[in-house]
Amino acid sequence: MTDASLNAADLPLKGKTVLVTRSAKQSSRFSTLLHNVGAAVVEMPALEIGAPSTWEPLDGAIANLSEYDWLILTSANGVNALCDRLSVQEQSLETLSALKIAVVGKKTAAVLRQQGLEPDFIPSNYVADDLIATFPPVNTDSVSPSGRDLSGVKILFPRVESGGRDVLVNDLTQRGAVVTEVAAYESRCPEAIAPQALQALQTHNIDIITFASSKTVRCFCQLVERAVSTGSVKNLDALVKQVCVASIGPQTSLTCQEKFGKVDVEASEYTLEGLIAAIARYYSPAPIDT
Repeated sequence: MTDASLNAADLPLKGKTVLVTRSAKQSSRFSTLLHNVGAAVVEMPALEIGAPSTWEPLDGAIANLSEYDWLILTSANGVNALCDRLSVQEQSLETLSALKIAVVGKKTAAVLRQQGLEPDFIPSNYVADDLIATFPPVNTDSVSPSGRDLSGVKILFPRVESGGRDVLVNDLTQRGAVVTEVAAYESRCPEAIAPQALQALQTHNIDIITFASSKTVRCFCQLVERAVSTGSVKNLDALVKQVCVASIGPQTSLTCQEKFGKVDVEASEYTLEGLIAAIARYYSPAPIDT
């Protein structure tokens, strides 16, 4: 059975309470999936998605889309922000069809398709590292041990303004690509913990905390540390020690290890469905018939 093939009718998370740390706009689908496998859900948005500090670089890129060969999108937020800004600039989405589009992740691809656009390239493992390893060369004969030659390829990369990884840009640039990074949105830590989540933390009514990005880990810690400073909750180490820490993938797990000293569950398929399936296996190790 693959991570994504879990039969929700088995309710493997019945009786478990899951803390969801995705942004408020992104948490509803994940919460529904968790409810479908029997979990109670407490939402604690650890990110707020908003506009970047300036639209000027993105607007400039939109005005010159014909100069680019590839568009790289690594999140649903990036897709939505770019499409929304095209609309503000009174530009048709069809202008993107002249570019080849690479996306990271099933969700990113699905959101792009909802906009009527089809990705040209999706790495199989849904992470930026896999895109780096398998990104198409300009010439199929120009593959060296150090990677595919991208000399002169112009790439537009709309991304989060702060807190994102630089490995993708650095690698593509080293291979000769000309990468234009533009801030399309920003993800920020909220001012305070949502009241329902604060109550759950205070009453220790949480079995599992889920993290779908490194930034949610860092912002979760920041929010809890603020609450600790006011006496609202006990210290972070004691809190996390009592729960299952579940990560969507390797990079998020590294941050969990850095902040908590542990990761109890890591998805082998880096999707929300994969994360739920990994948690279900943690609590029900026996194979689940489908």
